[in-house]
Amino acid sequence: MPRPAGSGKPVGTVTRGTTGHNRLRRSDRWIAAVHGGLLRAADRPLVVDLGYGASHTTTLELFTRLRRVAPTVEVVGIEIDPARVAVAKPYEREGLSFRLGGFELPVPRPPTLVRAFNVLRQYGEAEAWRYWDLLRSELAPGGVLVEGTSSENGRRAVWVGLSPEGPRTVTFSARFDAFERPSDLADRLPKTLIHRNVPGERIHAFLSDFDHAWAVSVPYGVHGLRQRWLASVQLLARSWPVPPRPPLGGAARWRLGELTLPWTAVSPSQVV
Repeated sequence: MPRPAGSGKPVGTVTRGTTGHNRLRRSDRWIAAVHGGLLRAADRPLVVDLGYGASHTTTLELFTRLRRVAPTVEVVGIEIDPARVAVAKPYEREGLSFRLGGFELPVPRPPTLVRAFNVLRQYGEAEAWRYWDLLRSELAPGGVLVEGTSSENGRRAVWVGLSPEGPRTVTFSARFDAFERPSDLADRLPKTLIHRNVPGERIHAFLSDFDHAWAVSVPYGVHGLRQRWLASVQLLARSWPVPPRPPLGGAARWRLGELTLPWTAVSPSQVV
């Protein structure tokens, strides 16, 4: 999809801008672990944090965490609200900058990775798909779009990993004390899945099976909720294509309250 033409106005709609310290720590940690190698291998790696909100905080945290695994990475925070960009500008430093813009991504070269959190929930499903397509078209070859939604305190989140060719993975992440059943994460599903959590859709089948595995694994709770989560994931892996090894799977990731699946395991039966 080509870059939108016109007056140069940012593409998109202003969001509420809600943010806070460590709200996106769970996704930052996943990006660093899963895509750190991609960033290190890239020539002049560029990361875009799209729609960072009313505060620069989460963009600065992303920059700090990615610099630990890819010291040459450059991070650009993009916001559609000029006032938010003005507030963030004093926090710029070498490798970190803030710009006015939207889904058109006003950056000097194709980004290696784009993080877009809590920006698509206000759009309809068809619009969300179009913006997925637009953002994927902006990526560098082999690049990644990480699009998702988190709770306001960051304790529950779901995100999708997309390549230039399309969706590849979906990740469920939560603090162990932030839910009663794994299906509580349904309210964090991406726009293209959140209304598909109904009988007959794969996402509904997966969350139902996850709830069942969580219930069956209750005896492991005497050793802590982390052990119960691990047992639940291992049970799920008998019937769902749970990646068994790093970087997407394995005990090191599951112990953090994560579970990643191939997108095809939960993709909608019919795309709008």
